[in-house]
Amino acid sequence: MYRGALPLLLAGAGSASAALQVDFGSSSSIKAAAKDVAFDAMTYYKGNQSGEIPGLLASPGPHSEYYPWTGAILWSTMIDYWCYTDDDAYNRVAVEGMVHQNGEGQGDRLAHPFMPANWSASLANDDQGFWGMAAMQAAESGFPEAPQDWDQPRWIELAQAVFETQARRFDAEEGNEKACNGGLRWVVAPLSAGYNYKNSVSNAVFLNLAARLARYTGNQTYADWASRTWDWLAAVGFIDADFRVFDGAHVEKNCTDINRAQFSYVPGVLLQAAAYLYNQTSDDNNSNSNKKIWQSRLEGLTNATLTHFSSSPSSSGILVERACEARGTCTTDMLFFKGILFRSLASAVRLAPFLHGAALPALRANAEAAVKACASGGPNGRECGFRWTTTTTDGDDDDKKGPPAELNALSALLGMLVDEAAGKAMLTNATAGTAAYSKSGSGSSGKGSGGDDDTGTGTGKTGSTASSTDSGKSAGSATRAALGLVLAGVVAALMS
Repeated sequence: MYRGALPLLLAGAGSASAALQVDFGSSSSIKAAAKDVAFDAMTYYKGNQSGEIPGLLASPGPHSEYYPWTGAILWSTMIDYWCYTDDDAYNRVAVEGMVHQNGEGQGDRLAHPFMPANWSASLANDDQGFWGMAAMQAAESGFPEAPQDWDQPRWIELAQAVFETQARRFDAEEGNEKACNGGLRWVVAPLSAGYNYKNSVSNAVFLNLAARLARYTGNQTYADWASRTWDWLAAVGFIDADFRVFDGAHVEKNCTDINRAQFSYVPGVLLQAAAYLYNQTSDDNNSNSNKKIWQSRLEGLTNATLTHFSSSPSSSGILVERACEARGTCTTDMLFFKGILFRSLASAVRLAPFLHGAALPALRANAEAAVKACASGGPNGRECGFRWTTTTTDGDDDDKKGPPAELNALSALLGMLVDEAAGKAMLTNATAGTAAYSKSGSGSSGKGSGGDDDTGTGTGKTGSTASSTDSGKSAGSATRAALGLVLAGVVAALMS
């Protein structure tokens, strides 16, 4: 594919050495702060440098790794950044990275969507699913397509292809009473660690993709798949009557040994899916009951999630990753979860405005806390921290810094633009235009084992399950050298 030489420009870098300052009564001030944090987040991306892998975050050190699914979170966040702020500075590199991770093999590029060969041994359904969600988000947002001479599928085609591969896997499990009678397994390959574990997030991501395709295409089959997946999650006990969402269980125990650890991103993915299904369901007599069902689920998930993960008795408190944050045991993957929840919640408000009163106080409290956690540190004086509930003058007690902390803070800031974004419709097949970059790179948008107290560890993105055989890596990207902060001048290599 085309990878042009990028000029060394510092335009848009923001203040070189200053704590983050935000007036939350001003959308321009919020956007300016988001621009600074987006800049800082992208300084960690090296995928457009010689010898690096496009689309993926470089590993932070010799004993930890950003697995390939986190690349999907990076680009999902940057697509939202563009959608909420209209700043297209990172669109080109996002398109390149997402296209590269679909694979560059010969033949049908939709045959193995987001299943590059170097992931094959450890590919998880949630890994692939998050990339499918990123492609779906690009389609809904009118994000520019890849240039025609790159010979790549459209975003919606990629999203549909991911769904179809996972639907076949789901079908293969259904009816097997000794294998939980349905549901996606965590890992795809039968000989890989994690194959005998079924987790909530893999199925939540699949449900999310089905819900969004239902709204985008108007095809009822996708909505039926979403309902079918929810029913399985509830039947097996991964979602309980109080809308708590648990991590997963083992196939050899027929999913009776539920790991009750709870992580914020799973209900986030589910409540977003419920909002899509609520939004796409009409108010006529035949559909009204379904609309009420998804509204009830959306309200239940939102209230339960904001209350459970709040650091205070109030549902509008600062959110914490309860299973690990207080004890400082969050794995590298777990550091990304809060940002996913914030962006999911913000999009749910756009799709279901009745959530505004419940969600906005929490979004505001967390945005304010995120800004305070970006008070100092690093070469620019505003390095963000992961913990937002610790009162500190310099953030030095928070060693969980890097891309996850920056993306979480950016996600929280973008949530403060949700009212302004309400005027930008999420596209459907009927309203979507097509926008692609020209050869010169210019393009126009088409916009129109836990216990009940949550202590313990989970799967894949959440560490290890009760069985040591299920601990493992989400994907097999190469080990990288230690990643430090990149000086401000280098970031221009990201821009086009």
